[in-house]
Amino acid sequence: MARGNFGERLKRERELREVTLEEITSATRIGPRFLEALENEDWQKLPGGVFNRGFVRSIARYLGLDEEAFLAEYDLARNTPSQQEPQRPEDRSPSPPRWIPYALVCGAIVLVVALVAAGVYGWRYYKAHKTPGAAPSAAPSSRQFAAPAASTSPASSLELEVSVTAPAHLRIESDNNVVFDSDMRAGESHHFFALDSFQVSTSAPAAVLLKLNGQTMPPIGSSGSSGTMKLSRKDLQQATGGNSQP
Repeated sequence: MARGNFGERLKRERELREVTLEEITSATRIGPRFLEALENEDWQKLPGGVFNRGFVRSIARYLGLDEEAFLAEYDLARNTPSQQEPQRPEDRSPSPPRWIPYALVCGAIVLVVALVAAGVYGWRYYKAHKTPGAAPSAAPSSRQFAAPAASTSPASSLELEVSVTAPAHLRIESDNNVVFDSDMRAGESHHFFALDSFQVSTSAPAAVLLKLNGQTMPPIGSSGSSGTMKLSRKDLQQATGGNSQP
């Protein structure tokens, strides 16, 4: 752009709009002498630097002109390169690899799946090994462990029922074999079987009641004494014949 064209165009645009220098001064706060210096391209009367560009931008905005184009014309008239926005310093910090976010997402998914699988496995294991609670069974009394080996007896065998009315210690032999040797509580009873004979020994004879094949046998002895009684088929025959002792 030839010298004088910028100032002439600025003045022409102002006059086309019938705007006085005083009106521009009132609107932009730019002194009249600076406006005249711009229209006359009398650069020495201007403050210079960014102030001149600020004046040009404000005047172009007030007149409705393209600010950037008008600034380019000003720079060309002053033979100065147009000032560009300073570039930001390049950020040299290394950016994280793009695969890291994907790896984090995949890791989170794997963790969730593992937790779900562990929960399902734990529940199935619990269900598989859970057994319904059973009511506790009463432990057999130490005085009941010596019950006879057979619950039923052949027709030719002997059955002895032993019961006590008071605590007593009993020793019972079946066919010369000890089948019971322990204490009995009051009201407790046991059944024993033999082929030929029984022998009953007790510390409290008066508390012991004996039945042989359902027949009541005479007492072993009186209270306070200890005794032993042998029972066989002969005693059963005597009880049947009415010869048993009262």
